[in-house]
Amino acid sequence: MNNRFDEICRYIEEHLEEPLSVDDLAARAHLSRYHFIRRFQRAHHYTPRQYLIYRRLERSKDLLANSDLPVTEICLAVGFESLGSFSTLFRNVVGWSPSIYRARVWEQRRNPYKFIPGCMRTMFGITSAAQERNFQEASTEQPC
Repeated sequence: MNNRFDEICRYIEEHLEEPLSVDDLAARAHLSRYHFIRRFQRAHHYTPRQYLIYRRLERSKDLLANSDLPVTEICLAVGFESLGSFSTLFRNVVGWSPSIYRARVWEQRRNPYKFIPGCMRTMFGITSAAQERNFQEASTEQPC
């Protein structure tokens, strides 16, 4: 039975941008809707709908981080029909809007040490140019 659900997961992954219904997925698995939902949830710890949304959000995070596509195009490319519902769902699950998520990922790539707490940078000897300047100023005696 798990092999059947693995095939369903592959099908979902290959058709994320299409409107997929639980009824269609259940028919592909040759099960009734309710039996399919119960068995899928037992196998994957998500309902089929939750799994579909999770995969769409993961794909959108990947596209936001690794492409210059506008948020609207990404929303449609992963199968959401409304930018508003996509943005709201993304913010509720990820914690940031899609635009802020993209900006933070790109900022982290440009300046990876910015997101490491200062105590960890000090512990591992990672310093920025500004910190080195401050330490040098503090270590030299300046007459008042």
